[in-house]
Amino acid sequence: MADVTRRIGLSLGADLCWPVCFEEIVKRCDYQLRLDGDTIRFEVERLTIEPFDLSQPCRYDVVVDRLTHWYHLSREWIKKAVIQDGLYVFNNPWSLQSMEKQTTYCAMMRLGLPIPATWLVPPKEYEPSADLNPTLTRYARMFDLGEVGAKLGYPMYMKPYDGGGWVGVSRIENEDALRAAYEQSGKHVMHLQRAVEGFTSFVRCVGVGPQIRFVSYDPGAPLHDRYRIAEDFLSADDASVLEDVTLVINAFFGWDFNSCEALKDDTGWRPIDFANPCPDSQVTSLHWHFPWLVSAIVRWALYCAARRRPMRMNLEWKPFFDIAERDLPYRERLAAYADIARERFSKDDFEDFCACYLGDLDQIVWDFFASDAARCAIRDKVAALYPTEEVDGFTEVFWSRVQQWRQDHVPVGRT
Repeated sequence: MADVTRRIGLSLGADLCWPVCFEEIVKRCDYQLRLDGDTIRFEVERLTIEPFDLSQPCRYDVVVDRLTHWYHLSREWIKKAVIQDGLYVFNNPWSLQSMEKQTTYCAMMRLGLPIPATWLVPPKEYEPSADLNPTLTRYARMFDLGEVGAKLGYPMYMKPYDGGGWVGVSRIENEDALRAAYEQSGKHVMHLQRAVEGFTSFVRCVGVGPQIRFVSYDPGAPLHDRYRIAEDFLSADDASVLEDVTLVINAFFGWDFNSCEALKDDTGWRPIDFANPCPDSQVTSLHWHFPWLVSAIVRWALYCAARRRPMRMNLEWKPFFDIAERDLPYRERLAAYADIARERFSKDDFEDFCACYLGDLDQIVWDFFASDAARCAIRDKVAALYPTEEVDGFTEVFWSRVQQWRQDHVPVGRT
């Protein structure tokens, strides 16, 4: 029997609001869990960027990472810590190639998910290099962009194969618009993807471990209104399909924290954008949904740290592909994939752990989001994004939506 401290590291970039909330909630919890004969406590620290010895020990049990997808030094430290020290990290750093949408589209097509028809086209321009001209002269083939567009069909979307946040995305209605957009695409390698027309619902599914949040999404609204304030807007069958799709994608690529966008048309749910393993986590866009996200990250981080969850370094796609080879109806095949995903996320054990040890977390989160500390975290994020003259107004907008969440989610036993 021993007193043990599990350390959770936050690997951060521009994030402001959710880390403050995460830290304060864990501090307020002050858990001392009796687990396997030991007393487990938790500490939270923010990772710093500095030189490191490849053999230096890692002091963390879990790292919530928001830098691996773009910052090389942090990525290499995390890879070293996983290999040498058994660190568990959100998300698997070796899935970086999968964060480029090309891999995710190809993989989910292989599994039989109804991904819209998609083409990849060469870039309009190239970065000069010594081997560029010989390579293009020998192997590049002239192509008719209009012919590609005709084969794919209009309307379509042009978007960078490795992009995110709607950067560089264009809706294309006809050949003239396709050629004009391509002329402006520069050095980006672009996907052309057939639009899903006549869709009746657009949902963003946020996954944190085995926890899924369905968000009704309006991409045409201003950023602070895209996430609609709505709950229980899906039928049980639709929710089941989207949960399975999200869990399968996240488990397949080793993503503890990812979001999946899907559209519903007359054929069912069609995933369109699901390589988002550094998803939007800011109160300035999530607002009413923000407390759920923070509490979900807290739950999964505490669970992974307490259980010393082992990192799955090999993504192990073969079990999924074996199911794909079977002659199963789509819904049965998806459910079989999801069984693998739930096992990989230890869903049953996670839920038992939360029920046994984290029964008061909802109350702590609910109380925290009425506090001055929560309001300050919201204001700091607003001040980082909005002009000075708009800070007070938008702080009140987001604060009032968080308070609406509290009214809508009063813990059992509170009035």
